[in-house]
Amino acid sequence: MTEKNFRVRPLKENDITGWFRLRKHLWEGSTDAEHKTEILDIYEHTETQLVLVAETEDGKLVGFLEASIRPFVEDCHSEHVGYLEGWFVEPEFRRFGIGRKLVREAEIWARQKGCEEMASDSEIGNDLSLGAHIQLGYEETSRLVHLRKDLV
Repeated sequence: MTEKNFRVRPLKENDITGWFRLRKHLWEGSTDAEHKTEILDIYEHTETQLVLVAETEDGKLVGFLEASIRPFVEDCHSEHVGYLEGWFVEPEFRRFGIGRKLVREAEIWARQKGCEEMASDSEIGNDLSLGAHIQLGYEETSRLVHLRKDLV
């Protein structure tokens, strides 16, 4: 597969089923109801939310990226920051530049929205995600572990 065998484009209404399928691979811990609620919220806020899909020549969706504009992001120097909320490429389609193209298109969108910075996150231990971010020019700024305790 080469870059000519796929295209990255904004989500269309008839892509929602494929997007839903791909989201479930990335965020396996979320319920179908949670995915549907988030999809609806994203779809209703296109001024600050972007969804891109990667499509093969035969029309199969093999990847997606969700981005947003956030008013504040930790470790950033400006307000109004582009944010990579999540991106995923099916394993058999990785290493062909699809993820890179998704991220680059999101960065263009954020610049067009007036952003001077782009940010993202990756869970500690997700070396695949961290490595992909670093290869695309992102730098690690901090690490954080969230903790909780039941008080009952």
